[in-house]
Amino acid sequence: MSTTSNTKPPLPRPGIVPFAIAITALNVLGHTWLGFEQAWLTPLVAVFAAYLSEIGIELAINGWQRARFRGSVRHLVVFLLPAHITGLAVGMLLYTNERFVIVAFAASLAIFSKVLLRVPVPNAPPGVTTHFMNPSNFGIAATLLLFSNWVGVAQPYQFTENVSGALDWVIPVAIVCSGSFLNIRATKRIILVLAWLAGFVGQAAARSLFSMQDFATLLEPMSGMAFVLFTFYMISDPVTTPRSTRGQIIFGVATASVYGLMSHAGIVFGLFFSLCVTCAGRGALIGATSWLAKASHATPAIGSTARAQE
Repeated sequence: MSTTSNTKPPLPRPGIVPFAIAITALNVLGHTWLGFEQAWLTPLVAVFAAYLSEIGIELAINGWQRARFRGSVRHLVVFLLPAHITGLAVGMLLYTNERFVIVAFAASLAIFSKVLLRVPVPNAPPGVTTHFMNPSNFGIAATLLLFSNWVGVAQPYQFTENVSGALDWVIPVAIVCSGSFLNIRATKRIILVLAWLAGFVGQAAARSLFSMQDFATLLEPMSGMAFVLFTFYMISDPVTTPRSTRGQIIFGVATASVYGLMSHAGIVFGLFFSLCVTCAGRGALIGATSWLAKASHATPAIGSTARAQE
């Protein structure tokens, strides 16, 4: 008798379907109308590499019989949605000219980070782990670091290069509104977004005060589409950010603070690197909390055995 890995149709993660639709539409419009400067093959290569990596990892871990993408077309689509978003984000925000191998590397590394960089979940059964690095951001940041002489980030102007007049404002406003709606209703990360924005203004004010730089100049990155996309569609990833209001505020302000320190030190691509540092710090905290929880549960058991023997 034949078997399949799943009999019940899977449910996509909240917010992931509108997110996937939005980023797909943005890529299509970007390459056909807005003025994206990457080769038109770039998003296709990135998405294909992300798909292959996701499927390959699933087969390596669970095998064909237990693979989560088996059962129906719906299973496959839901399974590949995260990889689809990751691939398009990497292909949209990285500029590799025609070096398709590098963009494939970035997309694949983003997917593999979910398997390679994991920590135990506190108060969960043994063996339950979670990834803590934002996949798209990690793939982009690592690629920028490893291939700094060959790649860069997409220029902010490309998102509105071929439009003028009212559309220069309509497009960013539409992205802000859709991103706000998504983070309020689906990801529940609007507090994090607001904390990040407040922290960004705060770090600009501090740098202006202590380094005598012009405050308005330090706020200029906020006017770019790359910043808008990072704010509403990347930093608010629900899997790699805290759920609690307090945690979201700390995460957002911490990312902005790290960005300010990096920018003051002359480090470029601070948006991506600062999020990597914050995610890594959160991962270390989760890991330490899990270890302490296990240690605290183990200590009473040892002491109880010793007293029984006495």
